[in-house]
Order: sequence, then C-alpha cells, then structure tokens
Amino acid sequence: MHTALVGVALPGLVISTDQGQLTGQGLEGFYRAGTRLLARCGLRVAGREPLAVQARRTGADRVRFVGTLRASPQSGPDPDVLVERIRCADGTERITLHSAAPHPLRLPVEVTLGTDLADLAAIASGSAGRELPAHVYDSGLRWSSGGTSATVTAEPPPADALASAGVLRWELDLPPGGRAGVLLRVRPGSGAPLRAVGHAAGNPLAPAQATGDDPRVEALLRTSVDDLRSLLLRDPANPSDTHLAAGAPWRCGPAAADALAAARMALPLGTGLAAGTLRMLARAQLPGPGPRAGMIPGPRRDAGPHLAPSCTGTEATLLFPVLLAEARRWGLPDRDTEQLLPAAERCLSWLRTAVGRDLYLPDPEPGGLSRSETQAHAHRAAVLGADLLDACGRPGGAELRQWAQAVRSAFRDDFWVDDPGGGRPAAARAADGRPVPHPGAAAVHLLDTGLLGRGACAPGLLDRADTGRLARVLAGPGMDSGWGLRGLAPKEPGYNPFGHRSGAVRVHETALAVAGLAAAGHEPEATSLLRGVLAAAETFDHRLPEMYAGEQRTEGSAPLPHPAACRPAATAAAAVVLLLTTVAGIRPDAPAGTVSLHPMRSAPLGELSLTGLRVAGAPFSLRVGRLGVAVVEEAADGLQLGV
Repeated sequence: MHTALVGVALPGLVISTDQGQLTGQGLEGFYRAGTRLLARCGLRVAGREPLAVQARRTGADRVRFVGTLRASPQSGPDPDVLVERIRCADGTERITLHSAAPHPLRLPVEVTLGTDLADLAAIASGSAGRELPAHVYDSGLRWSSGGTSATVTAEPPPADALASAGVLRWELDLPPGGRAGVLLRVRPGSGAPLRAVGHAAGNPLAPAQATGDDPRVEALLRTSVDDLRSLLLRDPANPSDTHLAAGAPWRCGPAAADALAAARMALPLGTGLAAGTLRMLARAQLPGPGPRAGMIPGPRRDAGPHLAPSCTGTEATLLFPVLLAEARRWGLPDRDTEQLLPAAERCLSWLRTAVGRDLYLPDPEPGGLSRSETQAHAHRAAVLGADLLDACGRPGGAELRQWAQAVRSAFRDDFWVDDPGGGRPAAARAADGRPVPHPGAAAVHLLDTGLLGRGACAPGLLDRADTGRLARVLAGPGMDSGWGLRGLAPKEPGYNPFGHRSGAVRVHETALAVAGLAAAGHEPEATSLLRGVLAAAETFDHRLPEMYAGEQRTEGSAPLPHPAACRPAATAAAAVVLLLTTVAGIRPDAPAGTVSLHPMRSAPLGELSLTGLRVAGAPFSLRVGRLGVAVVEEAADGLQLGV
C-alpha cells in the first residue's frame, strides 16, 4: 500500500498505481462500503496505451493521471495528444484527450472493464475469486453475483459495448488544439450516487488554515483537514451523527478508541465531530447490570513483544469522559453536554467497579497486568470526570479525586524502574507486583494529563522531576529516530523498526509527546520531535500515514514507509492539528468565557498564523510571532484572554 495512490470519500474508495491503468491486480479498483465495484479499467487510444508521465493526488478523494501519445506520424518525437484521467473516490472517472496537432484528429478510444465484486478483506488475503461475466446495461455494462451488483455507465454513450470482452468503444473527434472526453460512472446495483459526509453541508470540521515562516505548515494542515473530511462516516442509527473511520484502506469502519482520540485532537476544528462521536459510542455502551456495564466494547490490539494485547474497549471507555470534558472547554453546547453526561457517568461508574478495592486498573482478564498506559488513561478520566461532574452539579466527583490522588501517591513506588540514567516508568506491573520493564512510546500517555478550567493542565501521575527524566528518555537517541518517536528503542529486546508497537514511529504518539513535553516546559525535546515529524511529512507529500519505520535519520535519508499502514489515517491527520495548536498553546475555557495562550517560547516554526479554528462556537484565529508571543486576531464576542 505504500506505493498506491488512494482516493477516499467514505464510503467510497479508489486505489490505483502510478501507471493510471486499473489492472485488477492487488487492491486496485473502485470500492463502495468495502466491496470492489470495478477492478479493471484499461484505456487504449488509437490501439495503444498512453505513456504514463505523471500521477498525483489533487485532493483527498481524487488522483490525476497524465499520459501522452503520438497520434500524427509527422509529429516526430514530440507527443501531440495528452491523455488526462481524473479518478475520484465517488465512483467517477473523467477521461479527456487534449490535442496539440495542427490538424483534426479522429481517435478510436477503448476502455476495457471487469470486476469480481469481491470484499476488501478477501482481496487482501488473496482469495478474491474470478472475474464475473458482464452484461450490456444502459450506456455501459453490469455485473452481478448473489445479491450484489455493479454498473459502469458512460457519457457520451459508447458506439459499441461488447459484454463478452467487457469493452466500451468510441470514436472521438478532436479539432486542432481541441479536446474531447468520456465520463465513466461506477455505481452499486442500486445506482445511488455517493454522498460523502465530508462534502456535505453538515460537515463538522472547520476549514482551518496555517501560514507562516515554515512553508510546510500550509500544505500539511490543508491536507490533514482534507483527509479528516474524507474519513467521515454517518452513524446508521442516527445519520445526523458523524464520526471518523480509523483509516484507509484497511480500517474504513468505526474503531472506538481511534475515533475518540482523533476527535479529541481535532477539537480546535469544532466540537461537532466530538458530539457525533460521543453520541454514536453512547449507543454502543454495554448495558447493566454486571461488571462490564457502561463499558464501550472494542477489540484487542497488539502491544508489542513484551506485553499481551491490550483492550481498546478499556481505552475507549476511559477516553469518553475525557473527550466530553474537554469538548465542553472548547465550546460544546450545554444541551449536548447534558445529553451525553449520563453516558460519561456510566463510563466512570465502570471505572470504579473495575478498580474495586484495588488501587490500579488491571487488564480485564483474571490476573491481568496493570499497564502504566492504562493507569494514565484512568487517572486522566477520573480527574477530568470529577471536574465535569462538579460543573454539572452531579455527585461522584469527590470519590474520583480521592482515588486519583491515591494513584498519584503510589505510582512512582510501584511503576518506576531505577537505572543509572535516573530511571523510567515500567511498561506495566504484574499481578504479583513485579514491574515489567522495556517501556516504549506508550509512556507518552503519562504526559497527556488533560485540560481543566482557566487553561490549567490537570495533574499527572509523574512529578516534575520524573517528568524531566521521562523527557530525557523520549528525546534520547534510543527513542527519537529523527523522524518522530519510536515505539521501542533499538537496544530493547524485540525491537523491529517496522513493528506496530515495537519500533515503528506512530504519528499519534509523537504528537502526544510533543504536546505533553511542551506543556511541561521541555521545549527542546518537544521541538526535536516536532521537526522530525514535519520532515517526514514532506517525504509523504504532507499526507502522513499512521506509522512508518523507526530507522534512524541520517544525512540525505528519508523515512521508510510501512507497507501495511493506513494512509490517510484519522489519528495521523488529527495529530497535525494537535501539533500546530501546541505550538500556539491554545487552552480554551468556553464556560468561563476565556481562552489562555501558552505558545512555545522558542517559536520552533518561526512566525505561525492559524485561521479558521473554532472556539466557543465561533471562528478563532491567532498569530504566534518569532519571539514566541501569541496574539488573538479573531474570536467570539465576549471571549476574554485568560492568564
């Protein structure tokens, strides 16, 4: 997938190679809701395939292919016909021939089509099956298998349609310097056109823009917002609620933990996405009674070579009240907060039940580990949850604060592993109390403490001294690859530069590290990681994948793509929003009518302007100068600058 050109407008998806022809090999094709509607789309002009000269994305949902051919014998070595193909995830492909010949041309055009109507998972596993026979249908062809069917129609209609060969033919007339073309429409059997959420009027993401001394920020934010919009889905239970798919092509459905994490990082683009995500997941909460009542279900996820797979349901359940509390700070309307508060209370009730008489939150199976990452999630949920309950006049806040304080007091004794460098947090604590060493990038969650009122960061599990020690570990050569934060240091047993949780750079975790380090005052360490990700983004055409290899950056090198990474990915795209707003230091408190600015004083990107953000339901813009001083340039009426 690392060499594929992917267009996304969910539930539509199109995957191509840089040659422009769809050959039916690998994952190539047009997809709708995970089904490949068209696998082959081969173009021949005057009996020849155009010579591919360029292929590039022109948006999250479309790719432009350019080819050339010589149609006139007297043209010499210079092509006189340019062939342009605009392929879109909405199921359309526009083929246009541009003539540079000094005389009229009549060119035969032939498009060969075919499909297997296979499921994406079957294709990925190599069991797609054979191509299906075609039938002439309307102004094109139709295929069917079981209860699934697909059609390709053309405008203008073809002069010939040969079902047995899957061929459509035209004779196109091009005047000197003129053009002519064909529009293909790929549809499922229902024939319904694609209505992508990201292009609808109800799209919840603000069109934020970035400009400044660093020329990369403009394209990076534009591409990331475009990618987030392309990954939006509607909840079938309530189509007015939108949420993010995890990524394309592998994870085009809802993934609770990723959807919540991405919505949280995207709060500067508005609270609508957070509200839709929270409502969708509130409907998925497990009912009671029972020990799992209030939990948001989620699958297991690989946790690297030293830990058993983790439960993403635990992470999602703990993220739910955090996202609601922080969305309220960013300006979530009171009616939405009140509507979602009972679901957040159920999450917090599950936390109290799962901890029981113990101090730490263990994995759900008997004798499960107590992971430091999970304790960070649980502690943040308790602190922000208590704040939310108090603000809404609900009971339970005092009990949560008391538990959080107890965890803070004991965490260092139980989870800190001393070494000559000052020590570091253990990855987990076994049921018998033994620490499990080999900490990785998951330790960044200890720095992600959450946002309270008046622009204050919530207390975390680490004191100031231990935060500094962790900062040195994360910024050291073992963890900082030069392209971002590795999942595991190369000297650790089980290191694999391509390992999901054992060495690859995950953009989401790197962004959390940058934000946490900057908030704790460790700007040099945050800046190193920030600049590494920005350098990597350039090599990925500003469309960051969810992860890439953790090989060390050297002079003239480039980050190695991970062949199975989603690109675009919701957490990677939303991480860009977090990175840039971290540089600006935006900390709103809409209920109090204030916004505090805590920019990075070193101004690592030089002058930076962010426009089109949303705070307190209104446009918000600011500029950070080269001396690290931030100035608000647009804000909601009555919003005051806090300390």
